[in-house]
Amino acid sequence: MQQYSATLLLYHSFSTFQDSALSTSGRKRYDFSTCPSCSQSNIPTVAGSAECSQEEIVEDTSRVSLSWTEDKPGKLSSTDCYSVPSLNKIPKNNSTRAASSPDMKLKEFTPAIAADDSDDETYLFQCSSAGLYQCSVTGLVFVMKGEGDVVYRTVPWNRRLLAQHHKKPAGPLFDIKCEQQSVCQLHLPHCEIISTGGGQFLQVAHVNDEGIEFITPHQITESHIVINITGFSGYGNVRDENSPPDPVQALVLLFYKLPVDSDLTSFLSVLLLPKNVVLRDVLHTRKKLVGDERYIETSPHCKLHPKQVYTLSAVPEVDSVLVQPTEAEFDEESYDNYFPSFQVILERNMNNIQLFIRDSISSTSMWQRQVYILPSRVKSFCGQTPPNDRLLNVRSCFIDGISAPVLNSLLDKLLEKKVITDAEREEADVMQNRSSRARFVIDTVRKKGEAAGSQMIEFLSELDLLLCEHLGLV
Repeated sequence: MQQYSATLLLYHSFSTFQDSALSTSGRKRYDFSTCPSCSQSNIPTVAGSAECSQEEIVEDTSRVSLSWTEDKPGKLSSTDCYSVPSLNKIPKNNSTRAASSPDMKLKEFTPAIAADDSDDETYLFQCSSAGLYQCSVTGLVFVMKGEGDVVYRTVPWNRRLLAQHHKKPAGPLFDIKCEQQSVCQLHLPHCEIISTGGGQFLQVAHVNDEGIEFITPHQITESHIVINITGFSGYGNVRDENSPPDPVQALVLLFYKLPVDSDLTSFLSVLLLPKNVVLRDVLHTRKKLVGDERYIETSPHCKLHPKQVYTLSAVPEVDSVLVQPTEAEFDEESYDNYFPSFQVILERNMNNIQLFIRDSISSTSMWQRQVYILPSRVKSFCGQTPPNDRLLNVRSCFIDGISAPVLNSLLDKLLEKKVITDAEREEADVMQNRSSRARFVIDTVRKKGEAAGSQMIEFLSELDLLLCEHLGLV
């Protein structure tokens, strides 16, 4: 088989290296994916070669990084020269074949969720075969070249580090690990509007113990940024600091704080967030920050301009309804601390309220909804609705929202307390589909009457309080 040799020459002045270098444990790492054009008169020069067969050459976008020793500034020793593929040709391997397979069907999975001592949540995906898998909680898509256990979580951005490279967050930062190294491609959700030219300034930051590098996307779809990966640690979308403030897909999330004791004053917090936040993380963070409040489910989608000022108004416009502040700026970088942009103070009981978000300059309506408040309060506050009827009201959301591990634990508790029989448990166990099992469980229990329904709600609140609150059962 005929062999080809690709040689890569990288030029840049040492002064530029000094300005852009990231110090990591006595070494510096450089990323060339964003380097400006360089003059050949500038040194140093790094030569590298890679050999691959004609049949193995494929097109790709990639990045190149270089290690530099501190004790030899401006000069590379022979040990500092690396064999690297050319920027647009890399050897084809299993990961490329898995990522480009035309008959690969996307499969959705619900991860197992565990919390550590500090109550931070970690997700686990146990994959048994090669394929394309999307997490129902985070929206991440993993292209797997074989079986493996993928452990991942969201972690805070180091904004100071990003600022050194003139970047800012454009999505959550995910810490991803896979001991079997079987993830070959990663799809990260974005909130850009591609159809109108968005996404041109997006990259993916790869953060690890050695520093940070910026990966040019392999592909940007309407919903995800696609990159090929070989290492594991932190991955997250970033954009240039000076990128134009094009509109992005956003969410308007509502959280209702119940009145305390005899005080009728309640609070409705309104959060303006980019669409690619992880909703479960938002709920979890709000729970730690605020305590007991209810997430009000409504259609949250809209399009907002970064750094644009918006106003919130409420109907009815009466003295007992106060909106503060009167206007707020949309921060498209809200991926760590989920504070409200607006707060509506309600000084009396209200069945519902209309909310309007408008552009402060043009008064154009960006989002408007009729929000129902009192029905949720009555169910959780007064407890007038029978438990089995409450389960029926949230049946479809329960089926969609409960994870397989929680469902298994719920079945165990229901069996232990004799809410279900051995035969019913065995019937549930033979069902392979999680949704079918969840449907069987809720229908079986609610048909047994109020006592059984109440017991199931109690068990569910112990196993997954966030889901219970999301369903309005507590």
